[in-house]
Amino acid sequence: MGEILGVLAAVLSSALGGTSIGATRYLVGSIDPLAIGSFRFGIGFLLLLPLTWLRGDRWPSRGDWVVAVGLGILFFALFPILFNASLIFTTAARGALALSTLPLLTLVIGAALGSEALSWRKSIGIVVATSGVAVALLTDLGSAPSGAWRGDLLMMAAALCMALYGIWSRPLIRRSSPIAFTTMSMAAGAVCLVLLSCFRGSFAPVANFGTPQWLAALYLGAFGAALTFYLWAFALERTTPTRVAISVTVNPITASLVGAFLLNEPLRWNLAAGIVAVFAGIWLATTTGRRVETASLPASSRP
Repeated sequence: MGEILGVLAAVLSSALGGTSIGATRYLVGSIDPLAIGSFRFGIGFLLLLPLTWLRGDRWPSRGDWVVAVGLGILFFALFPILFNASLIFTTAARGALALSTLPLLTLVIGAALGSEALSWRKSIGIVVATSGVAVALLTDLGSAPSGAWRGDLLMMAAALCMALYGIWSRPLIRRSSPIAFTTMSMAAGAVCLVLLSCFRGSFAPVANFGTPQWLAALYLGAFGAALTFYLWAFALERTTPTRVAISVTVNPITASLVGAFLLNEPLRWNLAAGIVAVFAGIWLATTTGRRVETASLPASSRP
């Protein structure tokens, strides 16, 4: 039951991440991506901090502080910088497909490090889910600007950051708590983004913000950061990094649905087909024989 809850939390986290793309696309016309990241993770940290204190959650031990801060910079600072930079060179559809390499990267790296068993069923599930993303984005993948491969590589580098965070953070999360670890690591990333934004003068347009812009920023902080990444950490505490990572294929699906309902973007047959394939792939990858996999892992890496 705990592992099922972990998979469901990961799917919900990725679905919320997809809805956050709509808010980001709305704000990007008013403020630059660095400042958007500062608002998102800064507000997320300010919401998570009092919650962690009120709950009395266990913080990472002193011996884990350096790693927690380093992982926070990797995931909450470097990842969004690479993510946003990639979209300068490539299209949103190609970027979403490149990001969907996350579960494959997580599976390969996890197997190489001995933290997770490699299985055919899990591998097939990843291929099916990634293919579902490609089908869902089929109508948008044909057009690409010159040099789009640069953006694709940057997005794959962002996916690599996410994969490493998922693998390396899991033992720290289990030694502390999902909320406390997320709060500490998000604080590290937010500080980096705020300092970079101040250096570049990225906050200057905030003076012209109206109610819609502030609502979008608050949505990103509350749902796109605090809730999304708490659920991500909650999932990593309860299931394997690959099972968490494969849920990222839900992200472009929900982003497309938000675009259809809020931004009047068209819904096509391929989106429905992609949704079916994505969830079929997630089912394949997350319903494998867990007892067999656990038995094949070294005792030190078993949950």
